[in-house]
Formats: sequence, structure tokens, C-alpha cells
Amino acid sequence: QVQLVESGGGLVQAAGSLRLSCAVSGRTFNDYAMGWFRQAPGKEREFVASINWPGERKYYADSVKGRFTISRDNAKKTVYLQMNSLKPEDTAVYYCARGRGMQPSQGYDSWGQGTQVTVSS
Repeated sequence: QVQLVESGGGLVQAAGSLRLSCAVSGRTFNDYAMGWFRQAPGKEREFVASINWPGERKYYADSVKGRFTISRDNAKKTVYLQMNSLKPEDTAVYYCARGRGMQPSQGYDSWGQGTQVTVSS
């Protein structure tokens, strides 16, 4: 059974940076895309970024393009989300997800518990 554990969230001022990590346990990291999603209070969960296996293709929501960077360390079974130039509207619970296959377009079937990111103005 795969487990995803996010870390790195917290409180940061606008224009600051945070790096989220998602550690995946079990053998099921290789051959799978990974993604980050977020959910703000009162809103639906939305896509933030994704990365294919083994990591040469990356995709971003328009709202974070140029500010966030997704990456993966396959040896460590960890995916990262570097968030720069944070804005108050980035405040949300951030979730890591494992894909159903090598490409993000195949969807996701496993989710972490989430980590809170709060950006103050």
C-alpha cells in the first residue's frame, strides 16, 4: 500500500518562499507521475502542478506558472514543490498525489493528508 506524507507547510509573509516535500513509502514511486493540488476554504480542490515519470515533463496551473517549481528525486522517492513569490491567494491545504501511470493525464489514485500553507499580507 502506498503512503504519501507531505511536509514543509507553514506561515509565511507575502513574497516569501516555502518548499513542500512529499515522501512516498513503498515500492510504488517509480513509473508513476506525481502531482500537487490545493484546496482553499470554501473552494474545490484545484490542480497546482504535476510531473511525469521519470521527471522531464512538468505542468503548471496558470495561477502559479513562473512562481512554483515541481521536481522529483526518484532515489529518495520524494516530490517537491518550490513556491516563490507567494501571495495571500496561495493560502490553502496542499495535497500530494500519485498518478495512475507515467503521465499526469492518466489521473491520480493516492493522496496524502495535506499540509497547510498560509500566506499573510
